[in-house]
Amino acid sequence: MKISGSYELALPPARAYTILQDPAILARCMPGCDHLNRIGETEDGHVAYEMKMKMAISSVQGLFAGTVKLADPNEPSSFRLIVEGSGKIGFMKGEGVLTFVESGAGTDVRYEGEVNVGGVIAGVGQRLLDVTAKHIIKKFFGKVVGAAGEME
Repeated sequence: MKISGSYELALPPARAYTILQDPAILARCMPGCDHLNRIGETEDGHVAYEMKMKMAISSVQGLFAGTVKLADPNEPSSFRLIVEGSGKIGFMKGEGVLTFVESGAGTDVRYEGEVNVGGVIAGVGQRLLDVTAKHIIKKFFGKVVGAAGEME
């Protein structure tokens, strides 16, 4: 499933970039995230975090354990996010690029990527997965705005 879109943050690009690299903020803002702990760098130099989160799509729900990697940092313009997780209801694997573009008094955060799911969770249907992904992304950025406001 391909995902793309953008979200306007009332922050300068460098600040938006820093906030979206902060594991404490990511953990607070990712819907269903129980914890996000740094586990170090991978062999290819990516910063890696262990993740646990609850996922619910329609009547299918369960816990996922996996990793989040931040790769290809190009501060304050872009970075790549790589997420992998699995649980009793299946697996998810995704990768995307976040690009930060100055826009008026803020930053247009553009995202583009692809997510693959398998197992029971894949059985809910493409349309429901698309709607759920958009809802999760909107909720995530809404929480990022709140977290950024608390830090000011």
